[in-house]
Amino acid sequence: MESLPEAVLIQILASVPAVDLVLVCRLVCCQWKNLVDGAALWILKCQQEGLTTAESDAENWQNFYFLSKKKKNLIKNPCGEEDLEHWGEVENGGDGWKIEELPGDFGKEFPSEGVHKYFVTSYEWCRKAQVIDLRAEGYWEELMDTTQPKIMVRDWYAGRSDAGCLYELCVKLLSENEDVLAEYRSETITIPQENDASWTEISHTFSSYGPGVRFVRFEHGGQDTLFWKGWYGVRVTNSSVTVEP
Repeated sequence: MESLPEAVLIQILASVPAVDLVLVCRLVCCQWKNLVDGAALWILKCQQEGLTTAESDAENWQNFYFLSKKKKNLIKNPCGEEDLEHWGEVENGGDGWKIEELPGDFGKEFPSEGVHKYFVTSYEWCRKAQVIDLRAEGYWEELMDTTQPKIMVRDWYAGRSDAGCLYELCVKLLSENEDVLAEYRSETITIPQENDASWTEISHTFSSYGPGVRFVRFEHGGQDTLFWKGWYGVRVTNSSVTVEP
C-alpha cells in the first residue's frame, strides 16, 4: 500500500464507508490521516454519490459530505398526517386546532405533490411548537460550534377565500440551558377576507449564529379575524427545518 500513488490510494479509500474512514482509516498512519482530513477524498466521495454539482464549493468537504447525507426535514409530522403528534406547547384558542384534507372549503390545492392535509386555526389564537434536539438528530457539538452550518426554516400558510385571518412564525436557536442565541420572528401577517386562498411560503436562514446552539424551537399559529365559531383561521402545513451542507 505504501508504494501506491496517492491518487490510486484515494480511489481505494473512497470505496470505504465514511464513518470507517474517520474512525478507523484515519488512525492507520500519518499518510492516511492526511488523506482523510484532506479535500480530494471527500470531493471524490461526493461526486460518486451525486452530492455535488458543477457549482458546488465547500470550505470543508468532509463536513459537506456528512451534512449532505444527513439532510432531512427535522420537523416531525409537518402536515398533520399524525394529528397533533410531536407538537407540544399547544394553545387551543376558540375551538382549537383541527386537521383537514386539502384543498378544504374555499381553499386551493397545495402547489406541490405529497402534501394532503393541513392544520387550521379557530376564532382565538391557536399556537403550537416543536423543539428539535440537534445532537439527537446527529449534529455533533464541534460541527455546530465551529462550522455553524446554515439552518433553513420554512413554513406554508393560507387563508380560506371567505374569511380573513392572522399568521405568525417564531423560531429560536437555543443553548444547552435553553438560552436564546438567535431568533427570527415574523410580523403578524394579515390575510384579508375575500383573498384568493393561495398558499404562501415564508422562510428564514440562520447563519453565523455563534457557538453553543443545541436546540431549534419552531412555533407558529394564528386565528381568524371574523371570530366565527369553527375553523376559519389561517391554515398551515409542510413546515420544515433543515441543516444545510
